[in-house]
Amino acid sequence: MGRLAQTEGLTDIQREILATVREFVDKEIIPVATELEHRDEYPTRIVEGLKELGLFGLMIPEEYGGLGESLLTYALCVEEIARGWMSVSGIVNTHFIVAYMLKQHGTREQREYFLPRMATGEVRGAFSMSEPGLGSDVSAITSKGVREGDEYVLNGQKMWLTNGGSSTLVAVLCRTDEGHPEGTAPHKSMTTFLIEKEPGFGQVKPGLTIPGKIDKMGYKGVDTTELIMDGLRVPANRVLGGATGRGFYQMMDGVEVGRVNVAARGCGVAQRAFELGVSYAQQRQTFGKPIAQHQAIQFKLAEMGTKVEAAHAMMVNAARKKDSGQRNDLEAGMAKYLASEYCKEVVEDAFRIHGGYGFSKEYEIERLYREAPMLLIGEGTAEIQKMIIGRRLLEEYRLQG
Repeated sequence: MGRLAQTEGLTDIQREILATVREFVDKEIIPVATELEHRDEYPTRIVEGLKELGLFGLMIPEEYGGLGESLLTYALCVEEIARGWMSVSGIVNTHFIVAYMLKQHGTREQREYFLPRMATGEVRGAFSMSEPGLGSDVSAITSKGVREGDEYVLNGQKMWLTNGGSSTLVAVLCRTDEGHPEGTAPHKSMTTFLIEKEPGFGQVKPGLTIPGKIDKMGYKGVDTTELIMDGLRVPANRVLGGATGRGFYQMMDGVEVGRVNVAARGCGVAQRAFELGVSYAQQRQTFGKPIAQHQAIQFKLAEMGTKVEAAHAMMVNAARKKDSGQRNDLEAGMAKYLASEYCKEVVEDAFRIHGGYGFSKEYEIERLYREAPMLLIGEGTAEIQKMIIGRRLLEEYRLQG
């Protein structure tokens, strides 16, 4: 381990967990990541290894068979995993968000039914807000749930589900007008439904179709899909928390911790890009000496190292704030924005250091160069983060009188 991105004040258990994850990443992920990524192949063996390590239950309380760890521990593990291959961190993250939403907002029956099997990775989670025509405007969703007796009938099309094919439980946000008078604010008439399904593609249950994987520039291996509901029947006891109209707040709570996760991913990818850049700079020679001895390259390395360190510090601060029970939307937004932007810049500098070889698929930096842009839009675009940050700063610094 280098000097960058160290975290002070960790417990012995946290350090032990992180050392185990780092060893797993170095031995089981980095050696095969680029090959799997180029084939767009789901990392089945890696996922099985993460199950054995207990990572799918990292933040699930011990009473439900999880490790009961903090958001900070989880974020630091994600940082390590993303350092190996960002797609693997995505497989864990959507599962984690659904488990978090169940822990915070689920009924006792829902927690007892799902969380023990989520802790072992037997049940794998995905969540779904976005739709083809709305992007970041969550309040404009058109998917709808209508009550019929003891069931809801769901119709609509969702987009950008990470783990859409491999998951067996999807938390889906739909509009429900039940009990909400005309003129109710859009975000107050939304409900989260817990949909159980079989893994795979095509019609996975009556009324529910997962058409297939979306072909992407990067972030490969993990399956990103659409979800189509056409008369899908869901029992009323699968409304998250047991009451309609709370879905927007539940999802936003999940996305808030998800933003810390995306920041951690940015930190991990940036760390790996720095490692590759600083290593290559000491091996590659021009004009009779390693390029690391040229001032132009040293300046790049200085900027890259500073960005890695700054992003890590902000991510850790956002996680610790949430763990302490305080509101952290400002810190999570700042961390996600900074880490994703810095990640893109550090990756590009490492790419430049590699020269023409950075363009070759033989070199790992080529993969990172295609992965980094996803972080600029995942869990809310950079522009959305800046809107959130700006509004929160105006709340905090409102002029008096």
